[in-house]
Amino acid sequence: MKKYENEIRQYLEERNWHNLRPGDLAKSISIESAELLELFQWTNQSLDEVKKDKEKMEQIKKELADVLTYCLDMSVLLEFDTGQIVLDKLETTKLKYPAHLFKGRGEDVEAGSEEIYWKIKKEHRMKGE
Repeated sequence: MKKYENEIRQYLEERNWHNLRPGDLAKSISIESAELLELFQWTNQSLDEVKKDKEKMEQIKKELADVLTYCLDMSVLLEFDTGQIVLDKLETTKLKYPAHLFKGRGEDVEAGSEEIYWKIKKEHRMKGE
């Protein structure tokens, strides 16, 4: 991640964007993520169907890159260790959603994953997490 953080830092400094407001970056992340979401509006394609749609895949790459770039901008400007915050969150998520409760519960497999997910989500929200 340090390689990408350094590239982003240089990119921001070259444009004198090294003092962007975090709120503006958060708005940009949300806007770009909405553009990514728009690619799936009115569809319910499976993973395999999306992968086979070359045009959609190209559009997804572009929008995902926009989201990731703004996320990295914020991380760099706030002086986070991007790789570490991702790993830390992954650990938290692993504990929150244990693999044994979800393994084998894909879209084609038994029902129940959604119910389990929302039950866990509700419990954590009640704890203020």
